[in-house]
Amino acid sequence: MSEEPCQCSDCQRFYKEHDRLIREFPTFKHQQELNWASIQSFRTLCTKVTYELQKELSERESNEDNSKEKHISDTEITEALDELENVNAYLYSIEALMERIFETKISNNIESKFKEIANELAPDPLNMDRLILNRLFHQTPDSPDKKNIN
Repeated sequence: MSEEPCQCSDCQRFYKEHDRLIREFPTFKHQQELNWASIQSFRTLCTKVTYELQKELSERESNEDNSKEKHISDTEITEALDELENVNAYLYSIEALMERIFETKISNNIESKFKEIANELAPDPLNMDRLILNRLFHQTPDSPDKKNIN
């Protein structure tokens, strides 16, 4: 018995994004580049936020005058810095693994197989055949379900 995929909004958003990434990056090389860019952008953002939080905490410590309204407590900043330090360490580890993946080269014939499988895994939701098929399976305003037809 196969399990039905979760229908909660978070899972649905994930499935939609998952399929989009397969459609838009359907080859091994595309996936390598996508993942590398994703890791690098995550590291860049985490590093910049870490820097800004450290700067803010340092400014607070040097200015004993706490007249500025604090939107984030010192404790919250310190905890976040600890967590971000861990995240950055994990991202460096992932980057090291990705470097090994980048050493992998595959032929154009195999890249074609990736494209073929990508089309099967995540077909274009706006493809006319898929829209017609969806209309057959789901009631739409211009196509009432069979039990309402006299």
